[in-house]
Order: sequence, then structure tokens, then C-alpha cells
Amino acid sequence: MTRPLMPKATAVWLVDNTSLSFEQIAEFCELHLLEVAGIADGEVAIGVKGLDPVTASQLTREEIARCEADPAARLHLRTSSHPEATKRSKGARYTPVSRRQDRPDAIAWLLRHHPELSDTQIGKLVGTTKSTIQSVRDRSHWNQANLKPVDPVSLGLCTQIELDTQVRTAAERAARAKAKEKKDSAAGDTLRPLAESTAGIGAHQSDDENQPA
Repeated sequence: MTRPLMPKATAVWLVDNTSLSFEQIAEFCELHLLEVAGIADGEVAIGVKGLDPVTASQLTREEIARCEADPAARLHLRTSSHPEATKRSKGARYTPVSRRQDRPDAIAWLLRHHPELSDTQIGKLVGTTKSTIQSVRDRSHWNQANLKPVDPVSLGLCTQIELDTQVRTAAERAARAKAKEKKDSAAGDTLRPLAESTAGIGAHQSDDENQPA
């Protein structure tokens, strides 16, 4: 593993709790510099709970202090003696029983902060059904009164990378739809209906016929 397990959540914590430069944080978390600046300005990662990389055994206090003292220094991920978990490439997401009651809270958070996500995308992220998503959306869920929007990453239902990937896909889809709509609108303005285009011709012909010989 060459970067933090939850890079965006780690970046949030580093921005809030250290004097590291944006460049240092961006490189360590493999984020764009503007993303880190957006986190500092409160425009990016809204609602994302910061993850302390020290308690997560990904950095040491000494490593952070070393880089705070030298802006040119770069953070090095703490190596672990435990083998890296094997990623599952196929199959449906399995949600532990202890986490299943958290799914409606995660759905509520996604609907509030990322309305651009489709039901299919939300289902993949938190391992739920479209009917459950719809019940949270229209406030007909059986436990609606007790639902509290919570970031699914902090609940352990998905990783920050998975969430970022789905959000990016939704943004790209929305951009394509907007471009197509703009193109269709421009084409509609250019191509006038046949009746409208020939109306002027008929009027001119009538005027010519009424002219004295």
C-alpha cells in the first residue's frame, strides 16, 4: 500500500490538525493540490469525518513533526508487518450484520451530499436495494424518525476511493447530459420548422402578384 487507506478523510484530518503544507498533504494522500485547498476552504469533502493517520498506524507523530519543520520534506507511510488484504474483484458486496443497520443513515447522507448519484451507484456503495433507497428518499422508511445522515466511509460501508470513483462517474455523466442538451438546443435554434421557413416565401410571392404590370 503506497497511500493512506482513506486518503480524503486523512487529508481532512491533516488540514485541521497539522501545519503541513497543501503540497505535502496532496502528495501523501495522492490528491490534487486544488482538492486539498478546497478541503481547507470548506468546499471539498463536506461532511467527511477526518481520520487520524496516527491512530490508524499510517503515520507517526515524529514523521508529521519532521515534515512540519521542513516544507520540502515528504511524508512517508508507516509500513506494517501485516500482509495487505486481498481485494475482491467480483461478487456482490457483503455488509457485516453489525453494519447493516447503518445503511439507511449512509443512504440519507449520500442523498443529501451527492444527489447526482444514481440509485444503482448508491446500492453498490452501501450494499442495499433500490426499494430501501426510495423509502429513505420519500421519507417512508420504517425508522425514518431516527435516521441520521452519516458518511458511509466513516461507517465502514465503503472506502473513500470507491465513493470518489462513483461521484466522479456521476459528475462525468451529468456533464455529458448537459453537453448533449446544449447541443440539441443549439440545433433546434438553427433548424427552423419548414412551415416557418417557407412562410416568408409565400408572402413575397403574393406581393409580386399584386404589383401592377
